Amino acid sequence: MSKTATLPAASKPSLWRRWRFHLSALLLILPILYVPKYFDNLALSRGAMGLGQRPAGDLQVGPWKLQLAEWQVEPPKSDPAGMVKTFTMAQCEGCKDQIRAVYVRVGKPRSLRAAGSIFFGSPHRAFATVPIPPRTTPDADLWITAEGWDGSVHQAAWPIATASPATVEWLKNQGASR
Repeated sequence: MSKTATLPAASKPSLWRRWRFHLSALLLILPILYVPKYFDNLALSRGAMGLGQRPAGDLQVGPWKLQLAEWQVEPPKSDPAGMVKTFTMAQCEGCKDQIRAVYVRVGKPRSLRAAGSIFFGSPHRAFATVPIPPRTTPDADLWITAEGWDGSVHQAAWPIATASPATVEWLKNQGASR
């Protein structure tokens, strides 16, 4: 009689044990896919990408020149106030001490009390969230109202097509579904 013992044959791993390895690998890989978007958002928030994702150009409002940009290149977002779009603005170097407030709204304001959303932040980068009314047409204008410390008020029209082409496309799609 031999003194060697035989070991039982190794059983195949169950289906759960085999896929547990693949699931753990997937959980390590998935966050890596989202890292570029995270760093893009981080650079946008820190100002490394300029005023916003899409610079919309300069606009002369009375004696002052404002640099405007679309914060994110996407259609308006839903908000408790309705559909809104965020824009950013920077004041010219010489007019930072002359401008008291800058407002933006869709359509020409009736008065300074109805001037729209105020740009808040520093003169180097200020934000405004503009409500987009449901009956806005794609050829409408955003009106920029700038108020000076001397009491002067200046206005300028800014076409939505120049400000945000993504909003114009969204407005066209909204008009088609009405």
